[in-house]
Amino acid sequence: MSGEKDLQKLLKSMKPEHIAGDYVFCKVEKLEGIELNDVVMFFKEKEAITLILKKETAAALKLDYSVVMSWITLTIHSSLEAVGLTAAFSKALSEHQISCNVVAAFYHDHIFVAQKDTEKAMEILNLFSV
Repeated sequence: MSGEKDLQKLLKSMKPEHIAGDYVFCKVEKLEGIELNDVVMFFKEKEAITLILKKETAAALKLDYSVVMSWITLTIHSSLEAVGLTAAFSKALSEHQISCNVVAAFYHDHIFVAQKDTEKAMEILNLFSV
């Protein structure tokens, strides 16, 4: 199954879930010495490899980061071809001055927000299913 494409169904059924923990974005040149099981997500850009890690993993690896974030997963299986989902929730969050960093994976969309904004972000995201 390739996931849901209908925007109204996606918004009504996205059921955001706050994943416990403190998460950070870091950059490295190589993955040497980094256990992939400790990496939440990574993406290779031409400038460097971006890692999303638990804060304690970054600290153990002595990696720099600028902000501690919370991880929110939209639990609906969204299609990679769905149109408008990211725009809808990012607009709603931006109206409340909440920055979001979005990662779309095969099954779900994952939103990283500053830790201080977690509760408000969850409230806003849950309003879509009311």
